[in-house]
Amino acid sequence: MKHVKEKAAELLFLLSALASIFAVAIICIFLFANGIPAIFEIGPLEFLTGTTWRPGNNLYGILPMILGSIYVTAGAIVVGVPIGILTAIFMSRFCPRGIYKIVKPAIELLAGIPSVVYGFFGLVVIVPVMSDLFGGSGKSIATASLLLGLMILPTIIGVAESAINAVPDSYYEGSLALGASHERSVFFAVLPAAKSGILAGVILGVGRAIGETMAVIMIAGNQPRMPKGLFEGVRTMTANIVLEMGYATDLHREALIATAVVLFVFILIINLSFSALKRRAE
Repeated sequence: MKHVKEKAAELLFLLSALASIFAVAIICIFLFANGIPAIFEIGPLEFLTGTTWRPGNNLYGILPMILGSIYVTAGAIVVGVPIGILTAIFMSRFCPRGIYKIVKPAIELLAGIPSVVYGFFGLVVIVPVMSDLFGGSGKSIATASLLLGLMILPTIIGVAESAINAVPDSYYEGSLALGASHERSVFFAVLPAAKSGILAGVILGVGRAIGETMAVIMIAGNQPRMPKGLFEGVRTMTANIVLEMGYATDLHREALIATAVVLFVFILIINLSFSALKRRAE
C-alpha cells in the first residue's frame, strides 16, 4: 500500500511538472506562430530598428519601445538592486528582533499590493514631485524607474535574505575566529557564499520590472517615440501591447503579437545571461 501511494504521488508530481511545461509550450507556439509571419511581412530590419510607430500608415518600428523597456528596466535595477540587497543584509545579520517583527511583515505587504495601486501611488505622489523638481509633466523614464525600483524590492529582499540565512554559521564563525569584525565577517565571508542566491533574487526582480505593464502605463508618458532623456516620456513594449490590442486588427494586431515575441526573446536572453553569471558565481 505504501508503494502504491509513493507511485501515485510521483505520478501527480510528474503531471504537475508536465502541465507547467505544456502551458509554456502553448504560449510559445501561439506567439511565434502569429508573430513571426508579421515580422517577415513588415521586414525584420524595419520592424526591429524602425523609429516610427504609426499603424494608420502601416509603419511598425518598435525600436523606441525596445529602448524604452531597456531604459526603464535599467533604471529600476539601479534603484532597486542596491537597496534590496542592503536591506536583506540588514534584516539577516544586523536587524534587532523587535524591529524585524515590524519590517518583515511590511515588506511582505509590499509584495501583495496590486500593480495598479502602485501606479496610482506613482501618479498622485511621485509624478507631481518629479514635475516640481525637474519640470514637464513628471511622467518620464526616471519616474517609471523609481516606481519599478520600489516594486521589485520585496522580491529581491525576500530571495536575498533567504540565501544569506542559508549560509552555514561556520563561515561566519570561522571569520570571527580569524579576528575579523562582525561587519567584515558578513561582507567577506557570508555574502560571497550567498551570491548565487542573491543573483537569483535579482533575476526575479528584473523579470518583474521588464514585464510590468499597468504601473508603467500610468506614469511613463506612453509616447511612442525615441527616448530623449531621463525626464521625458517613453513607451515600453508591454505598454504598447496593452494600449493598442483592444482595437487592433489585421497586420496591426499581428505586429503587437510580434512585439510580444521580441519581449519574450528579450526576457529569455536576460534570464540566460543571469543564469550564466549564477553558474560562474557558484
